[in-house]
Amino acid sequence: MGLYSRHILPHLIDFACGMGAVMKARSKIVPQAHGRVLEIGIGSGLNLEFYDPAKVSRIVGVDPAAEMQTLARERAARIAIAVEMIPLELGQIQAAAASFDSIVCTFTLCTIPDAVAALQEMRRVLKPGGRLLFCEHGLAPDLPVVRWQNRLTPLWKPLAGGCHLNRDIPALLSAGGFHIGELDTRYLKGPKPMTYVYSGWAD
Repeated sequence: MGLYSRHILPHLIDFACGMGAVMKARSKIVPQAHGRVLEIGIGSGLNLEFYDPAKVSRIVGVDPAAEMQTLARERAARIAIAVEMIPLELGQIQAAAASFDSIVCTFTLCTIPDAVAALQEMRRVLKPGGRLLFCEHGLAPDLPVVRWQNRLTPLWKPLAGGCHLNRDIPALLSAGGFHIGELDTRYLKGPKPMTYVYSGWAD
């Protein structure tokens, strides 16, 4: 892992993913979490301020990018919920089946190499009646934007930690074994190829 990936990329991701429109999108999803929560791609901990301490007993954050954890620990220290951070891929944490009440996944499916396998693992560890709360950017509905997403993705991925601009989020959720219960779609403020967002819950 080079200098860019270790020292520059984490701060760029934290800045881009912490912009106003993105944080507002997070603020509508994360407070719905309850009980024991698994957060996929906790990164620098940008979601932590939005968890409701009256509803959440513990947060287990999984992210293979250990270099992001310094920022996450600082944010975790500011909230009244116990936070455990695991610097591993989701499939490596060996969590028991049906062991989480809620799973939170925000702006993360774009970078997971095998998103379907990751979603299948989320399905396995989610309790019956639990919900996957998601907010993800992905494939736009407008063909001109899709063309740009397809053109830019090969160039964008190495600069943005493997991020795909053109993933079909509902199709991935379905392939991972989830049923979408609520879905909102919209463009956030910014370049359209990077800002079409799917948010809601699935079980």
